[in-house]
Amino acid sequence: MSKLVTIFGGAGFVGRYVARRMAKEGWRVRVVSRRPNDAIFVRPYGVVGQVEPVFANIRDEASVRQVLAGADAVVNCAGLLAEHGGNSFEAVQADGAERVARLAAEAGIGHFVQLSAIGADSAAASAYARTKAAGEEGVLRHMPDAVILRPSIIFGAEDEFFNRFAGMTGMSPVLPLVGAKTRFQPVYVDDVAQAAVMGATGRAAPGIYQLGGPDVGSFRDLMGQMLDIIQRRRLVVGVPFWIARIMAGGFGLVKVLSLGLVPAPLTSDQVVNLRHDNVVAPGAKTFADLGIEPSSLQAVLPDYLWRYRPSGQYAAIKDSAKNLKT
Repeated sequence: MSKLVTIFGGAGFVGRYVARRMAKEGWRVRVVSRRPNDAIFVRPYGVVGQVEPVFANIRDEASVRQVLAGADAVVNCAGLLAEHGGNSFEAVQADGAERVARLAAEAGIGHFVQLSAIGADSAAASAYARTKAAGEEGVLRHMPDAVILRPSIIFGAEDEFFNRFAGMTGMSPVLPLVGAKTRFQPVYVDDVAQAAVMGATGRAAPGIYQLGGPDVGSFRDLMGQMLDIIQRRRLVVGVPFWIARIMAGGFGLVKVLSLGLVPAPLTSDQVVNLRHDNVVAPGAKTFADLGIEPSSLQAVLPDYLWRYRPSGQYAAIKDSAKNLKT
């Protein structure tokens, strides 16, 4: 019988790519979601019955134990960009990660992959970074041979980074950036998924890997590259951190007063995170140690950002038509 992998957050941005690759490897795949009916789209990743969305809540012991039964490997992609209700950074990224690892160890599961982030640090001012580090520590307590992946900002067709800012260009002539000078090393989502699959199948040595793509640039540089691709001119304005803190506080107040119905586009914790560069550290294990050559921004971004061009899918045709003689 084919081996079985359980993927927490398997219907999320990174998890769906891991699920697709694991299915291609011939594994049976359990895609764990709190709303499995919204994860039906993963089923065509394999043959009938090979990829199945299942219910579990990473904060609930019984449901986590149930979806781990019979698994040969676990990939934990569950994480948050912002807290909402009971899904706090502590509950999901720290306690949740350790819970999955503890129960996986009790079940005798051989391979464990934890998706963390560059900047994970137990002494960080950011709750996001602190809980990512706490999650790593909790995983290693129970699964010392785990593979931990720390990617920089992740990009791809469903990302909330380039899509978000490209979408903003259709509404405003100004593109405000908090941390315009902060450096990033964007990494393609499918490259991260490939690294996760290597860990889940035992082809990657245990340890912590920092994952960054071949392009390193400031936030402003990345937005400039994006603007070139979508063929728009916008004024890129750096927002000082002290103003960003006030903005984040105001957004947070609106979220509270609306009982969470109006999400905050910027949080105080994100402002803290944006103060620090998000690039691979010297001497860290990287894609090179996995034998993976990461994709560049130029090789991927045009494939999904074209829809933000003024002429959308017809931009290339219009450019070509300019060369026609009248």
